[in-house]
Amino acid sequence: MVVWINGAFGAGKTSTARELIDLIPNSTLYDPRLIGEGLRYLLPPKRLAEVGDFQDLPIWRRLVVDTAAALLAEVGGVLVVPMTLLRQEYRDEIFGGLASRRIGVRHVLLTTDETILRNRIAGRDPVDDDPEVDERARQWCYEHIDAYQAALDWLVGDTHVVDNSRRTAGETARVLAEAVASGAAGFCDIVQTPEPTAETVAAGVLLFDEQDRVLLVDPTYKPGWEFPGGVVEAGEAPARAGIREVAEEIGIELDHVPKLLVIDWEPPRPPGYGGLRLLFDGGELPARLAGRVLLPGPELRGWRFVGPEEAATLLPPARWERLRWALRARADGTVLNLEAGVPVGR
Repeated sequence: MVVWINGAFGAGKTSTARELIDLIPNSTLYDPRLIGEGLRYLLPPKRLAEVGDFQDLPIWRRLVVDTAAALLAEVGGVLVVPMTLLRQEYRDEIFGGLASRRIGVRHVLLTTDETILRNRIAGRDPVDDDPEVDERARQWCYEHIDAYQAALDWLVGDTHVVDNSRRTAGETARVLAEAVASGAAGFCDIVQTPEPTAETVAAGVLLFDEQDRVLLVDPTYKPGWEFPGGVVEAGEAPARAGIREVAEEIGIELDHVPKLLVIDWEPPRPPGYGGLRLLFDGGELPARLAGRVLLPGPELRGWRFVGPEEAATLLPPARWERLRWALRARADGTVLNLEAGVPVGR
């Protein structure tokens, strides 16, 4: 199990976590910030210069999950994680990765009055012998107060909230320990999608509105938008898998077998194994049926019809290329064979 302590930079997460491990039996402090610091020595400076925060590095988010799983395999018990997560998609990716390893997360949020927060930042203990480094760290905390305030809209609904404005770290830790023990700080409700252990076959279904815009869904357990669909189960026909996934994901029962548009071979890119990705044409979804779309909360956060330009901004590059060629195949009335998003054998 993981107890993830979220909150503004400078809110006292780490000091609270240090107190908390003395109150939760068999618990270990795990600070993902150390992974970010380590990446400064592992990644080329050019790559580091491309991001403003190590959280923006996909490798950091992946290593946070992998390291947590390895730590729990080594020491067991509970990991107490003091780490600010202000971007919901990063929370989804990390917590979804933990869920796929059957690691439950209790997500708690320390809220702090802004005046008190600023005073704590000003009086925080030095983190480095160099005063200039310490001052940059303080400025970082100040600069992210607005981002924290903006993130509260989703954070408050996702977490067990504890106001630590007038509590010491020890007092806050005791409140958290009681919330964990009683179950008041419950487990995060997020889909558990097992990590693949070999190549997979996945089927997606494209559904269109009267303006020929395509329906995309926003998964909670991985970054980027997606088409309704999923992994084809053993012994299952791909088109039938697409029909099943559409029903499970958005509550729409297709009354026909969708037409194949593209077959795309996705090469293995560690830690992924790749495999075959098929896209089918589910046809037009009338407005009367679109109004019946139902999303499974733990798995999908939202859905919308989008045109090609918006789709290109929402989909990861590989999925966008797949969609782009699927739209071409649909317009031409053909089927395309792709390898890594590029047509072959034409």
